[in-house]
Amino acid sequence: IGGGMLLAILIGPNPAFIVIASVLTVQALFFADGGLLALGCNIWNLGIYPCFIAYPLIYRVIVKDNPTAKRITIGAILSVVVALQLGAFSVVLQTELSGISELPFSTFVMLMLPLHLAIGVVEGLITAGVVNYVRVLQPDIVESTAVTGGGGSLKKAIIAIAVLAVITGGVLSWFASTHPDGLEWSIERIYGKPELPEGKNGIRVTAAEIQKKTALLPHYGFPSEDKAGKTEGASQWPAVDPGTSVSGLVGGVIVLVLVSLTGIGLKMLGRKSGHRDI
Repeated sequence: IGGGMLLAILIGPNPAFIVIASVLTVQALFFADGGLLALGCNIWNLGIYPCFIAYPLIYRVIVKDNPTAKRITIGAILSVVVALQLGAFSVVLQTELSGISELPFSTFVMLMLPLHLAIGVVEGLITAGVVNYVRVLQPDIVESTAVTGGGGSLKKAIIAIAVLAVITGGVLSWFASTHPDGLEWSIERIYGKPELPEGKNGIRVTAAEIQKKTALLPHYGFPSEDKAGKTEGASQWPAVDPGTSVSGLVGGVIVLVLVSLTGIGLKMLGRKSGHRDI
């Protein structure tokens, strides 16, 4: 799941956006997941829409100052669906505007939007389930965020998220689906392959070379394993792989450091300018 809406609900939209941007940056630089040239688009699609559009305009309007289980569930599902629909349409539009793809716009839209509608409903249910669970255990987190729009007990929320990140990255990552994601599935239905051919000149080659040098654990595995070659459909499930676990843990630590440094920097700037802290 994207996780932008879940983070926005638990810690507030501004910190959530910083976390999402940090995660996507770490994925691109250290794990070769997502191209460097597409990083800005990915941050826009997965960060801007849930944190600054769907959360304030849909979730907050529905939940208001009364975060009941019913309101949280309805608000989470609708806001996640809208955020994913906007993100999916933006992917199609960005691909069209890039001028490097021959995918037909109308066909691409008709595949992406219905698929991400289904994904949005599932992610919305998961988001609602997690938020309602947190509401039972630590109601002050959800209630404070609902009233102020900012993070409630931010320290408690971060600790809980960190624990979940360790469990997910260290163990649950073994059980990740080996099937293509929504974008890859849509491209495969049109082009016949889950990925479009890469350009062989210009800035794309330069960005790819930079990414090869910065990727410590390419494709969430040890470099030697990556060089051994990966074939579509050949991977086993569950993929009990120490490289995957190490990647999850290392990625979590890097994101934590990056988010902390960003937060400290913004706090210092806020104090110098006389603005309130994020």
